[in-house]
Amino acid sequence: MPGAAVEIEETTGKSIAAVERALDVLLLFGRIGRPDLGVTEIAQELGITKGAVHRILTALRSRRLVTADPVTRRYALGPAAVALGRAYLARTDLRMVAAPELRRLADECGETATLSVRRGDTRLYVDQVLPTSELRIEVSVGAPYPLHAGASSKAILAFLSDDEIDAYLGQARLEALTARTVTNAAALRKEIAQIRKRGYATSVSERQEGAAAVAAPVLDHDGCVIAVISLAGPQFRFRQRLAECAPVVVEAAGRLSAEFGYGLADGD
Repeated sequence: MPGAAVEIEETTGKSIAAVERALDVLLLFGRIGRPDLGVTEIAQELGITKGAVHRILTALRSRRLVTADPVTRRYALGPAAVALGRAYLARTDLRMVAAPELRRLADECGETATLSVRRGDTRLYVDQVLPTSELRIEVSVGAPYPLHAGASSKAILAFLSDDEIDAYLGQARLEALTARTVTNAAALRKEIAQIRKRGYATSVSERQEGAAAVAAPVLDHDGCVIAVISLAGPQFRFRQRLAECAPVVVEAAGRLSAEFGYGLADGD
């Protein structure tokens, strides 16, 4: 029956459109950068009527995806939305997500790409992708290194909270791993400010003699550093390419950060 088929298709189309509008409203809470929203704000942001927004919010509230403040009549993400976010993060394996970016970095720049994470007052490599060059840097996966020595360590240190940085610089022994390791707290603070401003850290023979590296932080949805990716190569070859490769590393770190929710709150 052609008429019935057309009616079913139209109904299906309307249902899909309604679902898409509801998803648009839900996603708006994640990227708008404000803790709560009013009906008028949502309608203006998405270009839909306030009546439609009311209907969508009522449906979302029934599933605890949003909550409403009875006094201000403003809406915020609810516990069910938070649970979805946590479920996504729980199933997201850092090494698995980072692997394609490491391979891309190693292929594009021809140097060793690494992934590091923080463990207390230390930093350790958890993965690496080696380039095809016979003369290359190869790191020790799982070995701990202090947070003040080398590009990857400094990229973690620089993006910790101010309190965590103060605690580390006030308590840790800033030992020299090489003749070029920065062991002066004031000098480290100055470099930390520079790293934060430009978004990446560099080092030349600071952790390992004869090695040069550039590293950028991977941030989560709260803006906390959860990992660092880097490129490392022989100093004689890679030192002159640090500035050239830095944007590539920063972009790769940015893509990884997006996988973990960074930027959703401010619309990036």
